[in-house]
Amino acid sequence: MFKDFKKIHFKMPKNLSVWHIIIAFGFFILLQMYLMNPGVRDISYSEFKKFVKEGNVLECQITQTMIRGKLREMERGTQKNAVFITARVEDPDLVKDLEAMGIQYAGHYESPWFKTFFFSWVIPLMILFVIWRFIFKRYGPAGSIMTFGKNKSRLYVQEDLNVTFDDVAGIDEAKEELQEIIEFLKIPEKFRSLGGKIPKGVLLVGSPGTGKTLLAKAVAGEAGVPFFNMSGSEFVEMFVGVGAARVRDLFSQADQKAPCIIFIDELDALGKARGTSPMGGHDEREQTLNQLLVEMDGFDSNKGVIIMGATNRPEMLDPALLRPGRFDRQVVVDRPDLHGREAILKVHAKEVKVENEVNLHSVAAMTPGFAGADLANLVNEAALLAARRNKKAAGMPEFEEAIDRIMTGLEKKKRLMNKKEKEIVAYHESGHALMACSVPHADPVRKISMIPRGIGALGYTLQKPTEDRYLMTKAELLDRIAILLGGRIAEEIIFKEISTGAQNDLKKATEIARLMVKEYGMSDTIGMITFDQDSRPLFLNGSFTTNKEYSEETAREIDLEIKKIIDDSSRRVKALLTGKKEILECMAKKLMEQEVIEGEELKKLLEELHKSNGKEHDLKNIYP
Repeated sequence: MFKDFKKIHFKMPKNLSVWHIIIAFGFFILLQMYLMNPGVRDISYSEFKKFVKEGNVLECQITQTMIRGKLREMERGTQKNAVFITARVEDPDLVKDLEAMGIQYAGHYESPWFKTFFFSWVIPLMILFVIWRFIFKRYGPAGSIMTFGKNKSRLYVQEDLNVTFDDVAGIDEAKEELQEIIEFLKIPEKFRSLGGKIPKGVLLVGSPGTGKTLLAKAVAGEAGVPFFNMSGSEFVEMFVGVGAARVRDLFSQADQKAPCIIFIDELDALGKARGTSPMGGHDEREQTLNQLLVEMDGFDSNKGVIIMGATNRPEMLDPALLRPGRFDRQVVVDRPDLHGREAILKVHAKEVKVENEVNLHSVAAMTPGFAGADLANLVNEAALLAARRNKKAAGMPEFEEAIDRIMTGLEKKKRLMNKKEKEIVAYHESGHALMACSVPHADPVRKISMIPRGIGALGYTLQKPTEDRYLMTKAELLDRIAILLGGRIAEEIIFKEISTGAQNDLKKATEIARLMVKEYGMSDTIGMITFDQDSRPLFLNGSFTTNKEYSEETAREIDLEIKKIIDDSSRRVKALLTGKKEILECMAKKLMEQEVIEGEELKKLLEELHKSNGKEHDLKNIYP
C-alpha cells in the first residue's frame, strides 16, 4: 500500500511543459500584487497637490523617483486611510506646501548595496559557474574535476558483449592460441593444481582491420567474464598525473571484478619506447607507462585478471612491455588467406540477403590482401547496391561491382573526356591487358574498363589471382614491371608520343625495381647485399625517413642498376607489343565501343583474332 502511495505521490504529469511553469509564475506574481499589497491607489501628481492643499494627506515618504503616503478619505460617514503612490516631479514648492499644511514627510534614501552586490558578485559567479559546468561536464557524469583520475574504460558484461568465436572467422591460428586463456578463466583449478601460471599479458599484433578488437571481445564472450575496454590514448591528458591515476583506478576496478579481461586498444599510443623521440620525452606519457609497468608487475595473475593489448606497430613498443611477466605472449592476427576470406564472407553474408547463385569462394579469390574489415565493407556495399537497384537480394554482379568500387573507387560517368583522350586511355589499358596475357608469370585478366574511377584513374585493368602468394621470384617481379609499363609503351607505339597517364604505373614499377636492388639482392652488379637498414613498420605501408648508410658511389651504382632494370623491361615490352600491334588495335577499338570488356569477352576476342591471323593461341592469362 505504501509503495502504491509513493507512485501516486511522485508521479509527474506527462504533459508538463515550460508554459505551465510560466503560467504558474505569472499567477503567483498577480496573487502577490493583489493580496499582499491591497488598496494601493496610483494617482497623478496634480491630484496629489490637490489633496495636500485640501489637507487630506496624512503623511508621505519621498524618494528619488516616487512619493508614497496615506490619504484621509470618508466612506459612509467613517474615516478611512488609503495608501497612495505617485511619480515624483521636480517641484521646489513641495516641501513648503507640506510644512504649511502640517503634513509629516520624510525622505527615503535607497541604499545601492543590493545592486552592487548583485551585479558585482552574484552575476559574475553565476557566469563562472555556467562556464565551469560547460567545460568540465565532459570529464565525468557530474562534471567534477575530481573525476579526472577515474579511468574511462567501458565495462561490458556478458549480456552486452554477445560476441563469441562463432562471430570470428579467418584467423583460426590466433583462436587456438587464445583457447588456453579461455580455459584458465573458466577452469583455473586445472592450471593451479599443476603450479602453472597463466601469462599476465597477451598482445594481439596485426594489420589494421584484421579483427584484433573483435577477437578480444570474443575471448571474454567465450569465457563469460567482464570485459574492460579502453584505448591507449584515453589514459593521457593535459594534466600531469592523470594518466597514472587512471591506470591505478583501472586495475583497482579490475581486481574487484576478477576474473575479467582488461583490453587496451592501440597500445602503441601509450607504450611507445621511451627516449626515442627526437623532440624530447613526454613526461606525462612516460609516467603513465611507468605506472602501467608497475601495475602489471604488482598484481597476481592467478586472481584471473588477464591483460590484452592490440597494436599494429609492435616495433614502436617499449622493450619493458614485451619482457616475460608483462606482455609475454604475442599472438599474430594476420590478413586472412583464401579460405579465411571465404569464411569471413560467410559470417557477414548471414546478416544480409544473398542470392543462392553467389559464389563466395570466387569472391574471396578476387580479394587478395583484404582484411576482415574490408570484407565486411564489401558485403555491406553489395547489399547497398542491391537496394539501390530495387533487388530483393544481392547477387554476383553486386559483389563484383562492390569489389571494383573498393579497389578502384567510385565510377565517374559524368566526367567527360574528348575523343583523343578516350583513344589514349583505350590503348593504354589495352596495353596493360595484352602484356598481362603475354608474360608467363601474371594473374589472369578479369576486366578492362575505360570508365573513370576514383580521384585520378581514367581507366583500369583488373587481374584475378589464382592463389595466395607469399614469395615472389625475380622473373615474376620482372613480369609485373612489364605489365605496368605496357600502357606507356602502347601509347608510344600507336601515337608516337607519350602522355601523363602513366604516372602511377611508373611510380610502382620504379618501386619494385628499387626493392629488387636494395632489399632483395636481385642485381647482378650490386650483388647479394641489402642497403635498407631502416626499421619499417611491420603492418603499415610506408617507412620512416632516415639517412642512408652507404656512400655516394654506392648510391650511384644503385640508381644505375634501377635504371637498367626499367630500360631492359621497356625494350622487352616494346618488342612484344610491336609484334602484336594488330591485336592491340582490335582490343582498343572494342574497348572504345563497349567501355568495359569482361574476362570471358576478352578470351573469345583473342581466340578469334588468333584464328583469323592463322597464329597459334599463346595468350593464357585470361579470366576463365
